[in-house]
Amino acid sequence: MNMKPSEQPKHDLPAGLSRPARQALEAAGITRLEQLDGMSEAQVGRLHGMGPKGLRILREALAEKGRAFAAEPPRKR
Repeated sequence: MNMKPSEQPKHDLPAGLSRPARQALEAAGITRLEQLDGMSEAQVGRLHGMGPKGLRILREALAEKGRAFAAEPPRKR
C-alpha cells in the first residue's frame, strides 16, 4: 500500500533508539530512515549523542527495508 507523502508518518525511526541518539538525528533534520540514504555510517556516528548501539539499531532497521548506509569513500594515502 503506497501512501502519499502527506499521509506518511512524520517519524519512522526505530523505537529502540535511545533518547540522545533520536535527538542527535532530529537535530540534524533526520526524522525518517529514508533520509539516511547517501549518508555513511561514519557521518551518522559523528552526530553528538549517536553511539555504537544506535548505529547498530539504524543499520538493522535500514536492512529490514532493503536499505543501507552509503559506502565509505576509500581513504587517501
